Amino acid sequence: MNVVGIGTDIVECLRVAKMIDKHEGIFIERVYTPDEIEYCGSRKASTQHYAGRWAAKEAILKAMGTGWSNGIQWTDIEIVNHMGGKPYVRLGGQAKVICESRGIAEIMISISHCDNFATAFATALGDAIGESV
Repeated sequence: MNVVGIGTDIVECLRVAKMIDKHEGIFIERVYTPDEIEYCGSRKASTQHYAGRWAAKEAILKAMGTGWSNGIQWTDIEIVNHMGGKPYVRLGGQAKVICESRGIAEIMISISHCDNFATAFATALGDAIGESV
């Protein structure tokens, strides 16, 4: 498989915390899937985990080469963890359709966070060649 695209993002955890406080459940349900809400909500530093997933979704869109276009919704992109904690990407909706049309077979993700910031790096892999998508 070839690297089709890469993306990175960084977000202030305080910014995400303010959005959660200001918009309560509406924000969380619009941006995160039920499994993501369960995972992040069960963590001691839940805001950092929400921020990490926010950054991951932004990085994935950059790796896909689309940004927020073509009808992609926040919940079309889901970050799930393997038993050991390694995050992986589960796509649905328009995000999945676009990846399939661009020859993207897999998106690898790395997420990191601390008290103040969360960052993510995404690599889109597939049979396409990066410049042709």
